[in-house]
Amino acid sequence: SLSLRPPPPRVPRKNIVLEPPENDGRPAWNSKLQYILAQVGFSVGLGNVWRFPYLCQKNGGGAYLVPYFILLILIGVPLFFLELAVGQKIRRGSIGVWNYVCPHLGGIGVSSLMVCGFVGLYYNVIIGWSIFYFFQSFQYPLPWAECPIRRNGSLPECEKSSATTYFWYRQTLNTTSTIADSGGLNVKMTLSLLVAWIIVCLAVIRGIASSGKVMYFSSLFPYVVLFCFLVRGLLLKGAVDGIAHMFTPKLEKMLEPQVWREAATQVFFALGLGFGGVIAFSSYNKIDNNCHFDAVLVSFINFFTSILATLVVFAVLGFKANLMNEKCKILGYLNANVLSHDLIPPHVNFSQLSTVDYAEIYGVIKAVKEGSFSELGLDPCVLEDELNKVQCVCTGLAFIAFTEAMTHFPASPFWSVMFFFMLINLGLGSMIGTMTGITTPVLDTYKVQKELFTVCCCIIAFFCGLLFVQRSGNYFVTMFDDYSAGLPLTIVVILENVSVAWIYGTKRFMQDLEDMLGFRPHAFYFYMWKYVSPCCLIVLIAATVIEMAISPPGYNAWVEELVSQPSYPPWALAMCFSLIVVAMLPLPIVFIARHFNLMSDGSNKLSVSYRKSMMKDISNLEEVDETRFILGKNPGETPSPKPPSQAYLGLPGTNPLENPNSLSPNSCYGTSYQNAISPQPPPPLSPPPPLSPTHDHCPSSSCPSPSLTLNP
Repeated sequence: SLSLRPPPPRVPRKNIVLEPPENDGRPAWNSKLQYILAQVGFSVGLGNVWRFPYLCQKNGGGAYLVPYFILLILIGVPLFFLELAVGQKIRRGSIGVWNYVCPHLGGIGVSSLMVCGFVGLYYNVIIGWSIFYFFQSFQYPLPWAECPIRRNGSLPECEKSSATTYFWYRQTLNTTSTIADSGGLNVKMTLSLLVAWIIVCLAVIRGIASSGKVMYFSSLFPYVVLFCFLVRGLLLKGAVDGIAHMFTPKLEKMLEPQVWREAATQVFFALGLGFGGVIAFSSYNKIDNNCHFDAVLVSFINFFTSILATLVVFAVLGFKANLMNEKCKILGYLNANVLSHDLIPPHVNFSQLSTVDYAEIYGVIKAVKEGSFSELGLDPCVLEDELNKVQCVCTGLAFIAFTEAMTHFPASPFWSVMFFFMLINLGLGSMIGTMTGITTPVLDTYKVQKELFTVCCCIIAFFCGLLFVQRSGNYFVTMFDDYSAGLPLTIVVILENVSVAWIYGTKRFMQDLEDMLGFRPHAFYFYMWKYVSPCCLIVLIAATVIEMAISPPGYNAWVEELVSQPSYPPWALAMCFSLIVVAMLPLPIVFIARHFNLMSDGSNKLSVSYRKSMMKDISNLEEVDETRFILGKNPGETPSPKPPSQAYLGLPGTNPLENPNSLSPNSCYGTSYQNAISPQPPPPLSPPPPLSPTHDHCPSSSCPSPSLTLNP
């Protein structure tokens, strides 16, 4: 039949290329600024304010910035660019994207959604804590400025710790001494959590139409507060000492593997990789948006924010550490003539006592009073020791160390209100991205009412979140933070990387980017995606597993005035590992189900814009040799009737003539797009010759060549 009906003459396609309509029914960002602020609000969160400064101080100060920046370039920017690109090209949420790239690995999107759910449950609890402190800040003096006084005297529990620590553990959380003792619901925290979920629900109820407007404030306001705190902090006595300590590099730390592991983990979570929020936000972009520029811009805004927050935190902590001369006894001994004023160097001014001056005085007294020095009971009051006392039980820096420093600020209630309002906005931006990572894939896959589904999600999440507002809830927050996201998200991201770079093909992906962006990304990304990033992620997974194996799981418990570190009981230990298993369970389930044809590949739910884009790709196959995109063969070579599994991203299928309802177990791409789309080709300039009826349902082995089939 091929010899009887020669193909019609070629017609230039530039006059009849089908362009997708501007409005394809999918919501879109009102402006590029709104989109950038949404991505910044999602990636810049509470971890930038308290986790990055702690890691920087713990791992060598300025020396920590070197591995962090290197890993940001090797892992952060390339993988962030990858997620932006696939979301923008396919215009779907996380489930839809990975169903189309590789249906066998479609569980990536489901695992990503489940991790978003776990993280959203406890992350909003932290916003609830911030809301409670925000309302407590409208009083003077601040309620955590000093220990409460009872009729029978002060509280020993408060005196032996500190006023801020007591307020956090006893008056805010009213925490129990063990995770096994639930203690019942904490009413104040329950109400705070309810307010937090109402705020989140109102922000995301209409999708990006509502959340995009919220981002204008929630993303920009924290920078205003951080700059105000930086200016105020630099005017405090001792602030420069804190910043100098922060950025004094301890180069020997760079040789420790633990430093690199923690830097990689922080890069990984700082950008929100694997959560699905990045893909969901980018799916509302125009197809020709320059997502490469977006990836670089947002990554470095995130890095800049971490540095800015570190400057603020250690300027304030330097001021706090320099208040130690009020606790030390040298001045008291001088006034009581226990120590002679001759021991004090003439250049020392006690009204502006620096860390260096105090260390000099301490050394002189220790040398002169060598025999009776221990009786004086002097505190060394070393700045580094004070700064090293900063806790990282996730919330210790924000709710204990920073709040204590603010009690010494002039107009302390004003600064406290600003600080906790900033935390609320930082958390809200991240929660909007997290909720979008949950709702967008479901709304893309199932036709449900957006507002109703969003409200139901928030109500269910509130009731599940009651676990975290028991008196023992703080321990469960720590558990979920340690186990629900770390390892599962790392595995999700490496599978994303492998599915694009090795299964789909890096060369094809680079060609897709060139068609989408109008230019070919630098070869740097080719090697990062194909080799460097997967290797780094494999090392990170191995290091995480080893760390979990050698370090017994435990938590920080508040027992009277002391913080102890008991191990989890057996039931809690089982809960820790069940979080990991449940989050990763969709990966093998979806793979097995699709391998044995027990589950559809999901390609019958293509977005409208993706269908239009695919029709455009089909119409261009005559002008560009289709074997280059579909079969990967040399031009002019006869295509085989059954092409291999890899296909052009614009065509998420194999041979269009194959049975649309079948999914080959050896294929990693959807095969039912023809049935799902039923595209109407553009009208030809000249009537095509009639097709033989035998071609409508011919077997794969006898189908005509793709050029005849795809030609309208």
